[in-house]
Amino acid sequence: MRSSTAVPALLFVVILAHLDCPAGEADDRSLFNGTNLEGWETIEFGGSGEVKVLQGKLIISSGVELSGIRYTQPEKLPTTDYEVEIEARRSSGFDFFTALTFPVGDLKTCATFVVGGWGGGVVGISSINGLDASENNTTSYMHFDEGPWYAIRLRVTATRIEGWIKDQKVVDEDITDKEISLRSGQIDMCAPFGIATFQTTGEIRKCVIRRLP
Repeated sequence: MRSSTAVPALLFVVILAHLDCPAGEADDRSLFNGTNLEGWETIEFGGSGEVKVLQGKLIISSGVELSGIRYTQPEKLPTTDYEVEIEARRSSGFDFFTALTFPVGDLKTCATFVVGGWGGGVVGISSINGLDASENNTTSYMHFDEGPWYAIRLRVTATRIEGWIKDQKVVDEDITDKEISLRSGQIDMCAPFGIATFQTTGEIRKCVIRRLP
């Protein structure tokens, strides 16, 4: 006769196995297929560089100023309690090689996670209470070489925006009762979800979004 403890014991093992899985793993959704621009559209800023996919990399070439892409089905993406993971690098140029525009709470309220701006080293969120990534609490400075890949992660919840570069936390901002907006200018063409570069060629080989549990 089977022990009455068999089912609870089995259930316990299943629960442990579930807890051992990375949070949100089942909800990971890759937004770049490594083959083409399916799901994206090139933004015509005026003087934009070419956008293409080559050898598994999405290449946003340097333009007169901004170059970039916008996701074509943002209504299918979460607007809060989510993370975005990107692997990107600067292959040429001197300014930001990744500026990720993302929604905060709804598709009409957006901000941008700037990586390597203002001459190459500024990291931060544009904009908070009308102040851009070079002048608010999220401002920091990092050195970015040409060539190496950088793991970039952004987390958005109802009360906080957090960001990491190579596992180093670079943004940790309480946004309760703060005004979130985009920096004035053409970056609003990336909204509600897009990636841009400024006079720089940037490459993307990973772009994943996940809902937080």
